[in-house]
Amino acid sequence: MGPERPLIGRLVVVGIGLIGGSLALALKAAGACREVIGVARRARTCEQAVELGIVDRAVTALGDVLPQLEAGDVVFVAVPTLAVEQVFAELRDGLPAGVTVTDGASVKGSVIAAAEKVWGRVPDFLVPGHPIAGSEKSGVTAARDDLYIAHRIILTPLENTDAGHLQRVVQMWQATGAEVLDMPVGEHDEVLAATSHLPHVIAFGLVDTLAHDAENENIFRYAAGGFRDFTRIASSDPVMWRDIMLANRDAILNAIDLYTANLASLRGAIAAGDGEQLMGVFTRAKAARDHFTKMLAKKAYTEPMQTQEVTFIAQPGGSVSGRLRVPGDKSMSHRSIMLGSLAEGVTEVEGFLEGEDALATLQAFRDMGVVIEGPVDGRVVIHGVGLHGLQAPPGPLYLGNSGTSMRLLAGLLAGQDFDVTLTGDESLSKRPMNRVADPLRDMGADIETGPDGRPPLVLKGGRKLHGIDYQLPMASAQVKSCVLLAGLYAEGETSTTEPAPTRDHTERMLTGFGYDVQRSGVRHEGARATVRGGGKLTASRIDVPADISSATFFMVAAAIAPGSDVLLEHVGINPTRDGVINILRAMGADIELLNRRSVGGEPVADIRVRYAPMQGIQIPEDQVPLAIDEFPALFVAAACAEGETVLTGAEELRVKESDRIQAMADGLRILGVNAEPTPDGIVIQGAGEGAAFGGGTVDSLGDHRIAMSFAVASLRARDTIRILHCANVATSFPNFAELATKAGLKLQVA
Repeated sequence: MGPERPLIGRLVVVGIGLIGGSLALALKAAGACREVIGVARRARTCEQAVELGIVDRAVTALGDVLPQLEAGDVVFVAVPTLAVEQVFAELRDGLPAGVTVTDGASVKGSVIAAAEKVWGRVPDFLVPGHPIAGSEKSGVTAARDDLYIAHRIILTPLENTDAGHLQRVVQMWQATGAEVLDMPVGEHDEVLAATSHLPHVIAFGLVDTLAHDAENENIFRYAAGGFRDFTRIASSDPVMWRDIMLANRDAILNAIDLYTANLASLRGAIAAGDGEQLMGVFTRAKAARDHFTKMLAKKAYTEPMQTQEVTFIAQPGGSVSGRLRVPGDKSMSHRSIMLGSLAEGVTEVEGFLEGEDALATLQAFRDMGVVIEGPVDGRVVIHGVGLHGLQAPPGPLYLGNSGTSMRLLAGLLAGQDFDVTLTGDESLSKRPMNRVADPLRDMGADIETGPDGRPPLVLKGGRKLHGIDYQLPMASAQVKSCVLLAGLYAEGETSTTEPAPTRDHTERMLTGFGYDVQRSGVRHEGARATVRGGGKLTASRIDVPADISSATFFMVAAAIAPGSDVLLEHVGINPTRDGVINILRAMGADIELLNRRSVGGEPVADIRVRYAPMQGIQIPEDQVPLAIDEFPALFVAAACAEGETVLTGAEELRVKESDRIQAMADGLRILGVNAEPTPDGIVIQGAGEGAAFGGGTVDSLGDHRIAMSFAVASLRARDTIRILHCANVATSFPNFAELATKAGLKLQVA
């Protein structure tokens, strides 16, 4: 149903073709305007527009309509770019006050110039705009009412654009089902030159070239689908595209020059038989579309766009069983890309976690010139460039929601010869980065952070680093790894000493790549690791074990749900990560480690968990760093145990993707659990046998581990649990919902 009263009064469409006619049809379908009046040069076009129901009436002279307009009406100028000035001239003397003018031209700089020429300035009622939608078809008969649904409309308002006129245009486009963004004029024209105008240049040129080929009949007869899809745009309106090329000349020439240089480089690689360069171009190009889609999604936090919403709906009861293989270890997946890229030779990785976090690291190294094949079914092939072979990326490295990527890359990039900026999404942009920036500054790095020490990070190249002996103020594997990785580029020795042991994947993997790491007190407070700069990494084969953090959700599920019996295959049981096993066992869980073995220096086992009643405990503080990511799930186990569970010494949980202590306490309370947060932990009163949770709606705050933990809680719930904001589960466990359902959880995704 349309709104009770139209958003705008009359819509005057000047130029009743695909763009203008489709706007008219969409607004009529939405009941968003009182009347549509068309203006076209040819009387026949006017007649067709009325016959097709696109407009209510149509005229051949804009001046005939202007006296009838009043405040709240909108004039939409949808003529070829170089014809806009003539329309503005007709509007200048006859436009009533309060009427909004907007346009659909593909080049905004020329529209601004036309307005300045006609009015002497850009009037405040003009809202320049550009719908990013179209077709190779043109003319009045091509118009359709669904053209703009789920397409973007870019508006380029100026400082003096009136807010009321701008709002009217925004609402008008939203009524068509479009998504409305704003952008500076110059940026719009540069972006469109590269993404729209250049492809049209190439398509027109390619078809014209082939049309002159003596064999063109067979070329077109046997053209494959890709050729047809690409060259389809060469069927677009020649007049419109002539105007666009002339109006946006400078930006298009720059785009052509850049493409020509890259094409010449590609030709040279083919001529020289340089397969490495060809693989670099092709792998980067294959990944680019998905990567830039993720980068654009960041605008959801700064622009009025709809973000992806995922809700878990978990029905109560059930048990879990079967043999399960959870995704590869995220920490090791990150490090395999980093060290494989900096190694000499080709590194093959199996079991790579294809979640967004690890893919962010992979893309960052592609952006720095590393050829990376895959991932395909967890297999990645990395063509290492050596410790000093990285190249300056073309722009900021966008790392999504991955704190591991940003903190470890800060260490690796502090010693490079080029400047680089590290950015992330809204969640990552709130996380503290001085904890890595400060020790790197002590080593001689030049690093700028955003407000309050948060991202973005700007690292200046060409700084000489020197080794330091760093006493970590908190137990953090990310900070330790950052400093040690910077130590690869530093003069002398770099050492880290931990207040408590943390995961040691970096030290183990460095050793696996042939880099000497001296270690002492590995399992104790004061654990120390030392590297000396100036070494080299040698390519290796890596088989990434299943992630114990991901396995934890099914370990807890089996431990709390009567009748459960689960075997989790090929799970990494690194002694700096096995706290969850130790804590669950201390609570009375039935856990067996089977088929223990070593894979690439990392201990691995199959983990069998069967249901057994559990008791609340005082969690030993020496186990806290060894289970820091597993506590949301452990809190669910504590709620199902008999008696009180107390956690202390876990301040780190308050600065994860969310304040995990507070977020879990809030959710547990909503579900009827007595949970009291403390500054460094939580106190949970367990329910023992029977249902431990009621039903209700909890907010994961976009934290994937909280979302999955409350899904597991449904096994011991009395009623349905709805979990909001679960989209980020894909960052660490892409197939969680599918695997959970297969194992026995009653989980739906909405």
